[in-house]
This record gives sequence, C-alpha cells and structure tokens, in this order.
Amino acid sequence: MGVSSSDVMIALHAEHAQPLWGFVLRLTGGDRSRAEDVVQETFLRAWRSPQVLTGTSGGVRAWLFTVARHIVIDEWRSGRSRRELPTAEIPEPREPAGSATDDLLEGWLVADALARLSAEHRDVVVLCYYGGCSVAEAARRLGIPEGTVKSRTFYALRQLRLVLQEMGVTR
Repeated sequence: MGVSSSDVMIALHAEHAQPLWGFVLRLTGGDRSRAEDVVQETFLRAWRSPQVLTGTSGGVRAWLFTVARHIVIDEWRSGRSRRELPTAEIPEPREPAGSATDDLLEGWLVADALARLSAEHRDVVVLCYYGGCSVAEAARRLGIPEGTVKSRTFYALRQLRLVLQEMGVTR
C-alpha cells in the first residue's frame, strides 16, 4: 500500500511549518494574519505541485521559502497588503474635499495633460491607473512584455508631471 498525498502533506507540514511560519512572519513585518494566509497558500501550492513533494527535505524547504517570498512580494506589488482595518463603528460619510466644479476642472486638466503624452505612454497610464489593471493584465492587453509596461509607466508619469507643471498645476 502506497503513501497517500494527505500523509505526505501532513509530514511536510510537520517538518517545515514552524520554520516557514517564522520566515513569513518576518517578511510580513509581524502581521500574524497575513503570515497565516501566506503559509496556507504556500502549502496549498505545494499540494498542487506533487513533483516538489518527492524532492529532498532541503530542496522542499527551499522551494517552500521561495514560493512564500514570491507570494508576499506579489501581494505587496498588487496592493493587497494595504488592507482596510476593521473598526467597531461604520465611519460617517465625509464631505468631498472639493466641489463638483473643482473635480470637473481637475478632470479636464488631467485629460488635457494625458492627451499631450505619446499614445504608448497614455495607454499604460489609462490601463494601470484609471482602468485598475495590474502590470500583467496591461501587458497582455497591449501585447507587450511586463517590463515594457513598467518602464513606460515610469516615463509616462514623469512626463505627465512635467506636462502638468507646464500647465501651471502644482501639488
């Protein structure tokens, strides 16, 4: 009778959970809830990758630590690590900082500034900042590598700042 995958996972957890937990806790800045989520996701990915489970103990631990590190980095990059904090009471709605007219004028200024960017730069800004796309999603939609999206975004925002300064917008 062979060893079941649940037995392998139990053994894997018993051997590697404590060191992995400590590592992830440091990566998450002591956020126990996030660390638990990352460790759980790491073991789930190990369960989905049976080829990892057949490796040597040191190789499995290295794989687990690498996957956990990537999960934390991906969460940080995607903004999921900036979660809302629960409160006991629902906050009162705040009055908007500016009037509807101010918001409309600001929107026109930004639209005018965006129109002055190259099409390539405008596309990444619109997709990433106004469309809410991740770098990977923007790259897929535009048919370009992720690194190109990142560099275009960097240069587009720099150019947008200069255009807005030329237009007399200061913030």
